[in-house]
Amino acid sequence: MTRIDLHCHSRASDGTLTPSELMRAGVAAGLDVMAITDHDTTGGWDEAAAARPAGLTLVRGAELSCRWYGVEPAIPLHLLAYLFDPAEPHLAADLLRMRTDRERRGEKIVELLRADGVDISWPEVHGYAAGGSVGRPHIAQALIRAGLVRTTNEAFASRWLGARYFVPKADLDVFEAVRAVRAAGGVPVFAHPNATVRGRIVPDKLIVDLAEAGLFGLEADHEDHSIEQRAHVRALAADLGLIVTGSSDFHGTHKTVQLGAFTTELAAYEKIVAAGTGVPILG
Repeated sequence: MTRIDLHCHSRASDGTLTPSELMRAGVAAGLDVMAITDHDTTGGWDEAAAARPAGLTLVRGAELSCRWYGVEPAIPLHLLAYLFDPAEPHLAADLLRMRTDRERRGEKIVELLRADGVDISWPEVHGYAAGGSVGRPHIAQALIRAGLVRTTNEAFASRWLGARYFVPKADLDVFEAVRAVRAAGGVPVFAHPNATVRGRIVPDKLIVDLAEAGLFGLEADHEDHSIEQRAHVRALAADLGLIVTGSSDFHGTHKTVQLGAFTTELAAYEKIVAAGTGVPILG
């Protein structure tokens, strides 16, 4: 059986493994195919491609930070984008804008923490990102190093990054993101769409509208979906003619889930490969 994990993060965003280490971990986990899908960046692509072991197929992608503005306040959601051309002007500009906003947001959070006497610095936080997209998990690493929290989850609590030192970030309109990914030859898949454990979720009607706009699939098998939610997502995908994926959403030590905990069926993967024209798979 081909083991396919299409949602994995490296230190280019908020994972704990470098892209090279992520490739080796994929082999150790018995994967045949894995995707690198860091948040709002392709910064790990080149290293992952150079380090890809023989026998492992690499799907290059990203997880885009989006919002649906059809309600107030808008609902944040994530869009997995596979095999898109990173040089396509519209999407490249969107990614650059989000990475720039993440940097400014990170600097602002560090400034707020330092104003309250917290012993962390922006160079330290930026270093944890290893040249990739800076996020709150990197600030959490600095808080852990300073002995102020023990875990990333504790750092994300309301006392710290969840409320007291929270700074909002810029996101893409989800419809614009779907269209941009398609225009770049990519394949858009809605990540963990029914994950109520993460907060508010969008109504099924929005997914119907996104399918009409070019959405290609739904991620059903995910640790943040209950059995009932997985079944609901599968049924919705079947009604709309969308593919279904399953993925670990691996982050390393930031989460307990392991590579290959959830996987994608070969037929769905083959449809993604056939639809993606921006960059080829490697392997």
